Amino acid sequence: MNPDLDTLARAVARHGFMVRGGFHPEPADGVPGNPGTLVMVGNAGPAMWEAFRAAAPEPAAPNPLDAWTRTVLAGVARDLGASVLFPFDGPPYLPFQRWAMRGDAVFPSPIGPLIHPTYGLWHAYRAALLFAGRIPLPAPAAAASPCAGCAAKPCLSACPVSALAPGAYDVPACVAFLDGPAGTGCLSLGCAARRACPVGRDHVYAPAQAGFHMAHFRATNR
Repeated sequence: MNPDLDTLARAVARHGFMVRGGFHPEPADGVPGNPGTLVMVGNAGPAMWEAFRAAAPEPAAPNPLDAWTRTVLAGVARDLGASVLFPFDGPPYLPFQRWAMRGDAVFPSPIGPLIHPTYGLWHAYRAALLFAGRIPLPAPAAAASPCAGCAAKPCLSACPVSALAPGAYDVPACVAFLDGPAGTGCLSLGCAARRACPVGRDHVYAPAQAGFHMAHFRATNR
């Protein structure tokens, strides 16, 4: 029997994750296995990071956060009778951003990542749980993109090397900047363009979390 959404939310919250919406897949969604329900699991704020650090995962893993996420959420899926998919498995990679927009109030931002009206750019989708049956789901909250009313769009001018533009990301320029002495701020506090966004300021990652993600990004894109 499929769990209800509250039971599912409690199961992932024990590990610092959140239910981030869901939908009943149709063939055009490209969800493997033709499940009855897809539920997105992700994070916002410090809870997931704190759970991850408390678990003290094996640091030798290529990406210990992904390895820990896989272990934890595969266990949750097994307990709930679900299968699980991850955005970091690939290539080819699954269309997690498209799925997120099907089930959550998120929108493309000018610099690429999805923006949430409450969390801003400080959130992520870490897995999708697939259930054979149809779990009742609330409709996504009615919301508009916060970028639509943002005339200044400081995210587009905050990058020190102009690596970000609508529909484009100059990854080599970004990584070269991070490798130099001027890149210390982005490495330790997170992407300057992301930090420039005024939305979701209460959910900005702490330096330890931001630094972890930036160090992994630099290491995997050299």
